[in-house]
Amino acid sequence: MFKSSRLVAGVLASPVACAVSSMGASLVTAMLVSLAAPLVPGPALAADFKASPEMAIELRHAQWFDGQKLQRGSLYIDDGVFTDKRPRKVNRLMELKGQTLVPPLAEGHNHNLQGAWGLERFGQDYLRDGVFYAAMLCADPAAIDPIRQRIDLADTPDVIFATACITSSDGQPLAMLQSAQPPMTLDQIVDRAVLVMDIPADVSRKWPLVKERRTDLVKVIMSYHDRPELRQQPEQRGKLGVTPEVVAEVVRLAHQDGLRVVAHVESAKDFEAAVRAGVDFIAELPGYFPQHGEDPETHEIPAEVAVMAAERKIGVITATVATQLFQPPPELLARIEEVQKRNLARLKEAGVTLLVGSDLFTGNALSEVHHLDSLGVLDKPTLLRMATQDTPRALFPKRKLGCFQPGCEASFLVLGANPLEDLHALDKPLLRIKQGRVLTQLDDVAATAGNDNTLAEGEAAHRASAKSSKSAKSKSSKSKASSKSKSASAKK
Repeated sequence: MFKSSRLVAGVLASPVACAVSSMGASLVTAMLVSLAAPLVPGPALAADFKASPEMAIELRHAQWFDGQKLQRGSLYIDDGVFTDKRPRKVNRLMELKGQTLVPPLAEGHNHNLQGAWGLERFGQDYLRDGVFYAAMLCADPAAIDPIRQRIDLADTPDVIFATACITSSDGQPLAMLQSAQPPMTLDQIVDRAVLVMDIPADVSRKWPLVKERRTDLVKVIMSYHDRPELRQQPEQRGKLGVTPEVVAEVVRLAHQDGLRVVAHVESAKDFEAAVRAGVDFIAELPGYFPQHGEDPETHEIPAEVAVMAAERKIGVITATVATQLFQPPPELLARIEEVQKRNLARLKEAGVTLLVGSDLFTGNALSEVHHLDSLGVLDKPTLLRMATQDTPRALFPKRKLGCFQPGCEASFLVLGANPLEDLHALDKPLLRIKQGRVLTQLDDVAATAGNDNTLAEGEAAHRASAKSSKSAKSKSSKSKASSKSKSASAKK
C-alpha cells in the first residue's frame, strides 16, 4: 500500500522513515526497519507469552464456533490435537460454562514481522490479540533467514513469507528503498531486496533467483498498469509495477514449481489482470486510496471479473482498514468505503473466497475484522469464519486448522462472551491455547500448568461452589430433621 513519508515516520517513530511521498507504507516500513541501523528504543512492552508443557485437557460444558453457529458438549485434547475420547490421564480439567471457544485468527497481509525488530516489537501483539497465523508479503531474505528459528514455535506466531517479491525497474518499492537513511543504491536493491523483471523473458532468465530464496509465496507488484502515462512521469519512477504479461509468466513458472502467487493491485484493471493470469491470492481490494486523484468509483470490480475470480478459486484478501492510514477527509473516506462495500458485496455474491488481512503496520487481523464489521456488508458468523477458518486454512493448506473435530490442531481462544453477538468479545481472550499448550505471561503458571490434575480457575471455583452448596444442603437437611424431631416430641 501507499502513504506519505510523514505517516511512515509516525508509524516508525525512528530514524529510518523515508522522504518519499506516495509510498507502500507497511511494505517499506518493514523493509527499512530490517535494513536500518539500530533503532530508537520503543515503548516498554508487556511480559512475553510463555507456553506451558503440552497437556491432556478435558473441556467440560464447552461451546465452540463451528464456522456457522455454536456447538455444545465436551471436548478432549491429547498430543496437541483434539481427540474423540477422554485421555487416560487428564492434566487439566476446564469448566467452561458461559464461555465461548473460537479458533485463533489469521493475518493474511502484513509486513510487520519481516525482521528481528518487527518480530520482537509486534510478535507478542499478535498472540495478545489471538492472531496465531500470518503471511508477511514482501520480505528481504537477508532479514528473514536470521529469524526463521524464532517463528512457528509454541510461543510465537506461525508465519509464512513472500521472500521472492517481484517488481519492475520503475516499480515500488525501489523509490522508497533508495530514499532510506542511509540511502540504498540500486545495486543493493535490485535482485537482492527485491527482484526486477520487466518482460516475460526476464522472468524465465531470473527464475533461479526465485528458487534460491526459500520463499513460501511469490509476490508480484502491480500498480496502475492501465495508466501508461504514469511511466512517463519522473516523479513516479520506482513507484509503479509489472505488466500483465510478466504476471502471467510468473504464475506459469511458479505453479510449475508448486509455488503460490499473490498479487499486489491498485486499480480495478490490475485486479482483473491478476485474475486473468490465475494468481492464487490478491493482496487487497483495489482503491484503498486514490493515488493519482482519480475518482474512488473507478475502483469498482466488474461483476464478470468477480465471477471469474470465484471460478478460478482466487482468494481475495480484504485489507480495508489500511485506508485509515491516509487520514482522508470525511467526504473522500465515505466514498472510498462505499466502493469497498460494493466490492465486498459483489465478491461475496459471486462466491469468491474472502480472506482477512489488514496491511496495517501497527495492527493485524483483529483491526481488519472490526473495520469489516463496521462496513456492515458481511454478517458476524461470516467474518468470524473468514478470520478463524478460511484465512488460516488458505495460508497453511496442509494443516487441520480452525476446527474442533478429532485430529484438528488444539489451538483456540477462550472468550468471556459470544462473538456472534458482539465481535468485541475477541478483543480480550480469557485464555489462549496453542497446540495443547496454555499461553500465559506468568512464569509460575507456565511452569506448573502441565502438572497433573491442575484445574482451571473456573473449575476450581465451580468445585468450591458445589462443595459449599452441598454443605449448605446437608446443614439444611439436618436442621429440618431436627425440627421434625422436636415437633414430634412436642405432640407426644
